[in-house]
Amino acid sequence: MQLTHEENQFERKTFPITLVCDHIYFQQNIGSLFRISEAFGVENIIFLGKDIPLTPRKINKTSRSTHLHVPHQIIEETSELIEYLQLNDFEIIGLEITSNSKSLKEVVIPKDKKMALLIGSEIDGILDELLKICHQIVHINMFGKNSSMNVVQAASIALYEITSAAL
Repeated sequence: MQLTHEENQFERKTFPITLVCDHIYFQQNIGSLFRISEAFGVENIIFLGKDIPLTPRKINKTSRSTHLHVPHQIIEETSELIEYLQLNDFEIIGLEITSNSKSLKEVVIPKDKKMALLIGSEIDGILDELLKICHQIVHINMFGKNSSMNVVQAASIALYEITSAAL
């Protein structure tokens, strides 16, 4: 029989992970990112960009009210985000297919250091400006002809791998 939210035996845990969403605007994706972040114990979400649609009534359906439980903020300017990440000594991990990316299975999880997992926009991926400050760039191995997947599914796979490795 399926267990309810109250009956499950999962240990509640928060990881020192900040999910950085680079110009993600689709409301269903935003709501789903809140939901998956809550499920994987993400400490914080940063949305980069102007006019990010965080109106609760519009994201509530896909977030299942997790937007009320996951701390989040909006940073409008890329330069301000870069300064924030560098000043706060994050291990910056970009999730993107690039000429120098390595398989997600090879990601190095730093001990006693906060991580920023950067995910890119639904159309353009991660800005080059942000890729340049990444300590690691990882991709998800795929075996079909398509070279990308939905940002929420990609973030889910990456968060699963990172949190599993950090346990």
